[in-house]
Amino acid sequence: MKTLLKATALIFITGGILIGLWFQLKEPSSKAIDTEQKQPSDRKAAPHGSHLQQPDRNPQKTDTEIPQTRIEITEIPPDLAASEWPMFRGGPQLMGVAAGTLPDRPQRLWRRRIGMMLKSSPAISNGRIFIGSDDPNILALDLKTGDYIWSYTPEDAVESPPCVVDGLVVVGASDGLLYALDAQSGLLQWKYQTEGQILGAPNFQHDQNGKTRILVGSYDNYLHCVDAATGEGIWTYQTDNYINGAPAVARQRAVFGGCDRIIHVVSTMDGQALARIETDSYIAASPAFDGKYAYIGTMDALFVCADIESGKILWSYEGDDQFYSSPAVYKDKAVIGCHDYRLYCFERFGNNVIWSFPTQDIIDSSPVICDGKVVFGSVDGRLYILNLADGEELWNYEIGAPISASCAVAGGMIVVGAEDGYLYAFGPPREKF
Repeated sequence: MKTLLKATALIFITGGILIGLWFQLKEPSSKAIDTEQKQPSDRKAAPHGSHLQQPDRNPQKTDTEIPQTRIEITEIPPDLAASEWPMFRGGPQLMGVAAGTLPDRPQRLWRRRIGMMLKSSPAISNGRIFIGSDDPNILALDLKTGDYIWSYTPEDAVESPPCVVDGLVVVGASDGLLYALDAQSGLLQWKYQTEGQILGAPNFQHDQNGKTRILVGSYDNYLHCVDAATGEGIWTYQTDNYINGAPAVARQRAVFGGCDRIIHVVSTMDGQALARIETDSYIAASPAFDGKYAYIGTMDALFVCADIESGKILWSYEGDDQFYSSPAVYKDKAVIGCHDYRLYCFERFGNNVIWSFPTQDIIDSSPVICDGKVVFGSVDGRLYILNLADGEELWNYEIGAPISASCAVAGGMIVVGAEDGYLYAFGPPREKF
């Protein structure tokens, strides 16, 4: 089955698939919240396959000699409020780190039917959740109650996670359009046309004059830079194949991988190439970029750390299956999910595995680090919380449908969509919330 999954994923990325979903979906009332509560499971996940039956929590692969490296250890972004998760991976560097606290054993607070299948990851800003669906719709919901606030219907399905900036909700769709909606009202402000589907998240950068620029990759092989105020194109950067993931942005540089097997480093000011780092593997995921090093997984089972200034791979780890998940990087650790059913925690400045945690199916969901914990979903239908220090399981909740989207974590809450079409919210018990 894993061989079939790998083949299917590779065909989708390299060749592109047009899927039409024709259905009728009755929109639930915004006045009623599904209060049926599944109880969190205390049972540890029993992984499938003999290679995971007796997991080694400290596997070591040290094929590469790692030079001594000095860099300032990343802390939580200073401008990230504990109540905000305004874009994919939390901020422009895509580090996957949330501010604030998180309960060890959260309670399910509500769930809301959004579509037939959710692959878009939510954003949280000003007490609202923003998310796309396959209906197609782009929606705003109340964070605490799950009530609908507004919806906008684009021309095709939305897998791209939204980016909330300057009062706009910016999100791409499978029709190749980048949409900018007013965050308060949901009214369309502008549309920008690319020539291929947009599956990855938009990002943003402020130019030397303080004006906001949106950066987004497309299946037309280009990275696009768009004026956030007007929707006018500023520059484009051409690659040799699809761009599936999101660009990470720091220090006036955009870093992203592509299906041309290259990690691209581009000036956000003028779109000029600064470096092209060969990986010899298709890249569907998004990088975490700390300003000097980029961390990213590939479809040939490599997890790499690239030195952006030298344009070279600093270290790499060869796993047992593909990496579609994007890493979370915090202090001395980098955490990423893999198609071998495991979540891995690496030494940030070396390719040594500190611990790994087995689930029952592949992990496409990108982990989030918050309050000394790691939150992630798996296609096995469970949402997990682990201890960051040693990978011990603190809690899991069985949703019962595959989770391929990534979580948003803000204000002590976890929000995630599943392939049953529901959006789920977890947090402290209501009497403490």
